[in-house]
Amino acid sequence: MVIPTQPYPMNTTAPVTALDEPTEAINKQILSVSEDLLSGFHVAPFDAIADQCRLDLEVVLERIRLMLQSGTIRRVRQTLLATKLAEGALAAWEVPQEKLTAAFRFMADEDPFSGHIVVRSTDRELPGSQFNLWTTLKVPQGESLEMHAETLKRMVGAKQFRLMPAQGVFALGVGHMRRRGLGPGALTPDKARMMTTTNVTLTDEEWTVLLALKRDLTAAEIIPRPWVGRAEETGMDLERFYRVARRLDAKRVIGRFSTFLEHVKPSAAGEKVTRYNGLFHWAVPKGMEKEAGAEIGRHYCMTHCYWREGGPDFGNVNIMGVVHGTQKDTVLAHKAAIDAHLRKVGIPLLYTSVFWGGQSEIKPSEISPIIYRNWHKEHQP
Repeated sequence: MVIPTQPYPMNTTAPVTALDEPTEAINKQILSVSEDLLSGFHVAPFDAIADQCRLDLEVVLERIRLMLQSGTIRRVRQTLLATKLAEGALAAWEVPQEKLTAAFRFMADEDPFSGHIVVRSTDRELPGSQFNLWTTLKVPQGESLEMHAETLKRMVGAKQFRLMPAQGVFALGVGHMRRRGLGPGALTPDKARMMTTTNVTLTDEEWTVLLALKRDLTAAEIIPRPWVGRAEETGMDLERFYRVARRLDAKRVIGRFSTFLEHVKPSAAGEKVTRYNGLFHWAVPKGMEKEAGAEIGRHYCMTHCYWREGGPDFGNVNIMGVVHGTQKDTVLAHKAAIDAHLRKVGIPLLYTSVFWGGQSEIKPSEISPIIYRNWHKEHQP
């Protein structure tokens, strides 16, 4: 069989059918792997997905391409561990209610350094419940998160903000389809390992390859060898491109090759992958953060789990994590099971809370120094 290395023509006017739906049997089988189980760099990522799914490669390519074209999958890309490549933090913003929609849109549409923009609320008044807009924020190495946040504060009319950099990462993966039906309290056999956020220095050549890898794949690039065209863009021969990519992987700056489901908006058939997302906060005694994160992060339901210092505004919480679900009661049941597990293993809970996600926009954050400098020149007061 001749393996195509160049994109072939796409029919973008094909009608949406049930084959686009994430809950269709074959799609569910593919997504259970392709969302977050393919770690590191792969020369042939779709072959790896097909092998793990035990499906023919052509079926995997056809279905992923179809779901991407219809919007069921919002992007296919090689992720990076940006915590090692840029200065980053979770940002909580207090925005006047009358300015909230405009602030949300600005962060989503106009600021390439903001990602995971989420309007959040609480079921009752809690420490920090006045912070109603939450974003991830990254700036290139050597730049100031505080300065960028101050610029955003001025531009959107926020009253105040809090930056909470990650001290450690215990869980970072999506897997919405795989997590469906998980019972509260389901654990991995081993504790989660804490990943550090120490910055890594890259050569110019490594940056060239990294920037070529991280861009979203188009539907036309859902082919057996998707990196051939990207290597040509850099002017490198293919084997050199692969060598540099593997070097980046060895430096632990390559994340997963992932298909990202549209989990906020309904599909063409009205199906929503998830309806609720809870940002859980826990305060544990100082010195027990790593142990607590390892126990929380081992719960299968956790899509994200970080050691972040919330400070007095948020009840001095130090572990934060996210759980998604189609039912609010189920999300709360996962939270209760985690709380019970912490007590069982001897980790005291000093305080805990839940911030619920509403309107959201998920996008990767830009980390290019050139784009950063140009953005600030354009948005000077």
